[in-house]
Amino acid sequence: MPTIAMVMAAGLGKRMRPLTASRPKPLVEVAGKALIDHSLDRLRAAGIRNVVINVHYLADALEAHLRRHAGDLDVMVSDERDGLLETGGGMVKARAHLGDQPFLTVNSDNLWIDGPIDAINLLAERWDDTTMDALLLLVPQARAHGHNGRGDFHMDAVGRLIRRKTGRVAPFVFTGVQLVSPRLLDNAPEGSFSTNILWDRAIAEDRLYGVVHQGLWFDVGTPAAIPLTEAVLADG
Repeated sequence: MPTIAMVMAAGLGKRMRPLTASRPKPLVEVAGKALIDHSLDRLRAAGIRNVVINVHYLADALEAHLRRHAGDLDVMVSDERDGLLETGGGMVKARAHLGDQPFLTVNSDNLWIDGPIDAINLLAERWDDTTMDALLLLVPQARAHGHNGRGDFHMDAVGRLIRRKTGRVAPFVFTGVQLVSPRLLDNAPEGSFSTNILWDRAIAEDRLYGVVHQGLWFDVGTPAAIPLTEAVLADG
């Protein structure tokens, strides 16, 4: 089981406007709770107490919220006020805080509910350090609530991933949750860049793997997604 997680919380939230005009996207509420608090609850449930959270847009508000609502966790803020670094650059900047063992990363604009198998435990059980640089939590396209894309990955019988081809569809969507080896960050680019660059390198070496989430998952990226998510959650 990983002992530390990084929550990606520095984005500008452009797709969530106008709700993000005066608050960062992680503080947008779904079912009466800020998005980032849903993520932190999942980490607590898995026993992860050490959390790195990157901040950029309206960072003061997010830090104040964390002081009020995450005091039981050991939170380290990775400050990106001087420049947004995207997901890959954000991990590189925070690397010194992430340790030398596999760590979890969570996108704060996704919300998941565990099924019969806890998602974080599922990742930990499936992890094989000899063959993997990253293990992605995936959901079948048909169960990707609020997601309008064409899918992200194909997966073979042992879990190795390849990309969806341009103009085609793929059966699995990335949930925003992954278990990452520090190896994935070796010789990474400098500055702002997407994790996609690191994933592509891992795919070329047959070291990017996936596992299928057993519960519910919601892409809460736009205002319209909020009532749809709340309706499903209300059904229990």
